[in-house]
Amino acid sequence: MDTQAVIEQLNECLKHEWTGVAQYSQAGFIIEGVLRQVYAEKFLEDAEESFGHAKLVGDKIAALGGVPSVLRNEVKQSRDILEVLQFSLEFEAKAVEMYNRALELAEGDRALVVFLEDILKEEQDGVDEYTKLLRDSGQHEASQAGQQAGKKVS
Repeated sequence: MDTQAVIEQLNECLKHEWTGVAQYSQAGFIIEGVLRQVYAEKFLEDAEESFGHAKLVGDKIAALGGVPSVLRNEVKQSRDILEVLQFSLEFEAKAVEMYNRALELAEGDRALVVFLEDILKEEQDGVDEYTKLLRDSGQHEASQAGQQAGKKVS
């Protein structure tokens, strides 16, 4: 296992999780409409999940001898619920892709593989959830993107 490559990929995952904290929190704050309370709660729970993943990944980076990133990627914002759900599906699908890449790099370190698989499962659950939420909204591309992302899980 190339420890430096693993640290670099984990830092990419960490940046993604920091983005999730900001993006999901912002969605929870600004979402409007009759279902605001339901969705605001969902998005704030997802922000907490991203923060939990960030803590785990940051600790693992430090344990491997690296320095955890404090950077994040661009935050996508909207007040339109369907657009926010689409952003969320894309975010979760990207996380699945990133953790799968980290798993490839971690090959040979069984404990690290199990650690990453646990997070990957939660990310895949997010893809599944947002796919279901978008299924009847006319967002067929979103459902297909979620299903394709789901096929990447090993």
